[in-house]
Amino acid sequence: MNDELRRHYERWVYPRYPLLASVRPWDTYALNLDTLHARFNGALPSSHARRILLAGCGSFSPYPTSLANPGVPITALDLSAANLRRARLHCLLHGRFGIAFERGDIQDSAAASGEYGFIDSFGVIHHLPNPLEGLRALERRLAPGGILRLMVYSRGARREAESIRTALRLLKIRDVATVKRLIRRAPAGSRFRRYVDASGEAAFDAGIADAFLHPRTRAYRTDELMALVAETGLTPLMFAHDGALPSVPEEVARLRRLEREGEETPNFILYLGRQPIGECGLSADARLMLNPALRAAVSPLRLAQLVIPPRLGRPNSPLCFAEKRFLRRFISPTPVASLAPEERERARPFLDALFLVAFR
Repeated sequence: MNDELRRHYERWVYPRYPLLASVRPWDTYALNLDTLHARFNGALPSSHARRILLAGCGSFSPYPTSLANPGVPITALDLSAANLRRARLHCLLHGRFGIAFERGDIQDSAAASGEYGFIDSFGVIHHLPNPLEGLRALERRLAPGGILRLMVYSRGARREAESIRTALRLLKIRDVATVKRLIRRAPAGSRFRRYVDASGEAAFDAGIADAFLHPRTRAYRTDELMALVAETGLTPLMFAHDGALPSVPEEVARLRRLEREGEETPNFILYLGRQPIGECGLSADARLMLNPALRAAVSPLRLAQLVIPPRLGRPNSPLCFAEKRFLRRFISPTPVASLAPEERERARPFLDALFLVAFR
């Protein structure tokens, strides 16, 4: 069913990051399994759920995901053997192990079997012939309380790219070399030139192939995405694209308004849960823990102010000496009951940012 997709990614390994490109541990904080599970369930995952699936891993994501989750078994699943070879090599060069690389289709029940506490499917299901079937296949692999991070194209973000794709299709242009010639000849200030200049994808051949020559893409309006999710048993938990509001209903309303006004919308990043229990917050019987991916960031040896790039759609406040010292208190889980009222209030913004997590 997905032979056309497989051939595309065998030819165009994606994304094409340099093999020596590295990631800082704290940049991966939104991928930490323990933190995500505790955020939405008020508890750390059971041993049964301490597994991660990268559903359509591409050539890079196993590296940052393993960095965020040392010691957690990770299955990296992809249709393309070329993507998997590149991903494996990147991990080896950066000393990341404990990853099972598996070639297969997410819709094949025999691929990446079992249940997982966290599944990452970033930019995958919008390429499938039947996205709902793909989403349901991922749902079946989630353990109870499991978290799925989903990224799909939005119509607002893909408007120019889809116009270019349509024009190239009408002109029967199907190769990267011809697209690159068109880019070189495009007049300054033209829609084509403006899009290409603003897009990092057009800087390399695999990016051009993925943006303009991909055999199958689909972009969603907000209501189409929410209707897709409603066809499953998954619960929307949090949007995490640029500018996203913390509340799912409020963010849906904001996105609908942008669409009505003809404004650009970001590609959607949405965390979903299977039978989530819900947050426990700063209840007296909870414990508070630092996101494990941030331990190096708050080291006493790191004296300079640090701004951690946002991964939940909202800017992070700078971490100065005092903030890092406060966060270091929670490297080991600390009872909320032991905190003074002012310390609890100080912790709230860090809970919202996913720097701290509360669990029972």
